[in-house]
Amino acid sequence: MQLEAHAPSVPHSEIVPPPALTEDSTLTPLAPLTPLTALTALDDAIENLGVPVPCRSNDPEVFFAESPADVEYAKSLCRTCPLMEACLAGAQERREPWGVWGGELFVQGVVVARKRPRGRPRKNPVSA
Repeated sequence: MQLEAHAPSVPHSEIVPPPALTEDSTLTPLAPLTPLTALTALDDAIENLGVPVPCRSNDPEVFFAESPADVEYAKSLCRTCPLMEACLAGAQERREPWGVWGGELFVQGVVVARKRPRGRPRKNPVSA
C-alpha cells in the first residue's frame, strides 16, 4: 500500500496571518481567525509576553477541576492574566466544551456562573 502526501485543504493564499501583540500586551486580530489559528495566535502571544501566565505556571488540572472550590480558584488565577480577554473571546468562539477559560467556566460550550456540587441538593438546611 502506497501512502500519498496530504495536501492542505486551505490554499496557501487563504491562510490568515496570526494576530499581532501590541505594546500594551493585548491580542489584536489582523483578520478573522479560525479556531485553530486563534489558539495558535494566543499561544504565540503567551510566548511573546515574557511574563508567566497562570495557565502555564500552575497545574493545568485546576482549570478542568470538578470541585466548585477548585473552579473558583482557577477563575481567580485567570483574573491576574494580561491575556484574559483574548482567552475568553477565543474560548467563546470555539465553544470550548468545558473548563475555565479567560476567568469563566464553560460547560458544554456555554459560560455558566458557578460550578454546582455533584448530587442532589438537600431538602432541609443543614444545622450547624
